Amino acid sequence: MAVVDSVMEEKGKSTTTGFSICRPPGHHAVVAGPMGFCVFNKAAVCARYAQEKYGLSRVLIYDFDLHHGNGTQDIFYNDPDVLFISHHQAGIFPGTGDVMEVGEGAGAGATINIPLPGDSGEYAVQSIFDQVVVPAAQEFKPEIILVSAGYDGHWREDISGLQLQTSTFHRLGHDLQILADELCDGRLAFLLEGGYEEASLGISVASTLHGILDMPFAGDNLDANKYLKDEPKDKVKALLNGIKAVHTLS
Repeated sequence: MAVVDSVMEEKGKSTTTGFSICRPPGHHAVVAGPMGFCVFNKAAVCARYAQEKYGLSRVLIYDFDLHHGNGTQDIFYNDPDVLFISHHQAGIFPGTGDVMEVGEGAGAGATINIPLPGDSGEYAVQSIFDQVVVPAAQEFKPEIILVSAGYDGHWREDISGLQLQTSTFHRLGHDLQILADELCDGRLAFLLEGGYEEASLGISVASTLHGILDMPFAGDNLDANKYLKDEPKDKVKALLNGIKAVHTLS
């Protein structure tokens, strides 16, 4: 909640972005209790806190963890005032996050899931951001953007079937700050979720911060080109076309 306070109380000043580096992660925790390393759902708590303390009506939660944020989805599945967008690897824990999980009742359409095929990487994430996240956010008009920032999709993570690079997170930080500046007076708060390989986690968080601050990408010396495979671009394109049709995004 302190990160929300820091963002909200800096309105009109030069700093309106915060990054909460805290563990354990939170996006799997459901109303009934803990799940998948997660005890408290930090993103959900911060969203409700922003609404109740500061009177905000619309909150965007963007989750780029390797795993689907099932807890966050569950908490806000019927809520039209919280837009939840998650891209994650398809077919792994916790087994949720299908394209057709879009919300129910008043919240129908306020959940957007992008289950990515294995080996997806920088091309996929940038395409998602440009074709789904930006138009959905522009239509929703959030008053704050909360980011469930999971780094376990990095190609060096043993558990990852994705190929996100350090540069992917740099660009996400940069592009999210631009989006927040456009839509919500720069109100942007990151909450650390997954990420367990020490070398890639540290440099990826630092690169996200560099992107937020509009600093150039400094590289990472991890030799990604020796290990990365070709991305399944045709599958990603087909997936995004289907999602845009479901959510009527142009």
